[in-house]
Amino acid sequence: MVIAAVTLWFILEKVFLIASIIGLSFFIAMYTTLAERKIAGWMQDRHGPNRAGPFGILQPLADGGKLFFKEEITPVSSNRFLFLLGPALAMIVALVTSTVIPWGAPVLTAAGSISLQVADVDMGILIVFSVVSVGVYGIMIGGWASNNKFSLLAAIRGASQMVSYELPMSLALIAVLFMTGSLKMSEIVSYQMANGWNIVYQPLGFLIFFICALAECNRTPFDLPEAENELNFGYHQEYSSMKLGFYLFAEYINMFVSSAVMATLFLGGYDIPFVNEANWGLEPWLYSLISFSVMMAKVSFLLFVFIWIRWTIPRFRYDQLMNLGWRKLIPLALFNMVLSAAILLWLKS
Repeated sequence: MVIAAVTLWFILEKVFLIASIIGLSFFIAMYTTLAERKIAGWMQDRHGPNRAGPFGILQPLADGGKLFFKEEITPVSSNRFLFLLGPALAMIVALVTSTVIPWGAPVLTAAGSISLQVADVDMGILIVFSVVSVGVYGIMIGGWASNNKFSLLAAIRGASQMVSYELPMSLALIAVLFMTGSLKMSEIVSYQMANGWNIVYQPLGFLIFFICALAECNRTPFDLPEAENELNFGYHQEYSSMKLGFYLFAEYINMFVSSAVMATLFLGGYDIPFVNEANWGLEPWLYSLISFSVMMAKVSFLLFVFIWIRWTIPRFRYDQLMNLGWRKLIPLALFNMVLSAAILLWLKS
């Protein structure tokens, strides 16, 4: 009976945590769209959305309602099963990657420690990369199933772009793993809390990782799959209503999760900078809340940089995009990896 009760409590804890992360992801995705339009308006010296609710804060709900009530259209010549599978796969992949991220310090209770992480597995960061690599199928399936040549061309662009930029991203990650000695996300955060943030020791690795994250999320200047003036809206041209909404939401959830991964790997995760939390004497739940807020502040800053870049830098040509990935970032990532290994060997000798 005791074992059954413990197992039930563990299941309920994880279900609640999963539901909270999914709800948080959707909430952040909704209001990142508003933030993007507001920041774009500020940068272009104009008002952003300001009609739906005070200061326009209900605009995401209005946009979501519009998507829900738009006419659902499925092209007659499309593959209906794959046409539905594409956006569903894109959304699932975007959400699953958040399961191994530590969102805050564990909450200590009388019943034990409650981790703010769905799965603290030994191969945590590899799970992120393996799941993200499946995301290319969501784009490719959606473009091919539409039976539209422009959609297929955009899907091919997106697939080749994502595959090309996963390699320098992985090489930049290897240099970080040389330092931390673990693939476990919680241990990477603990290492930074004890030794300083990885961005201090790996500034080039962070820059490469961030550029690759922009390309993986199809964000400007890497938004070639959605180049409206070239491909007439891109790989989701034939989608409408919430199938289109899934693709659009997946992009913003990918931005959110990518920012959380970068914050965990390079910015100390939920570590509070410049202070020793042990001297505060706070209640465990309060410390967990503060650590979660710090994590969200780091994620929000990275999301702001994503938006800032979109409205500042023009789109690359496709040959420029591929040259940057294969002829610039991969050699830089290899150089950074070899240099990091050499320095660590020299320090240990």
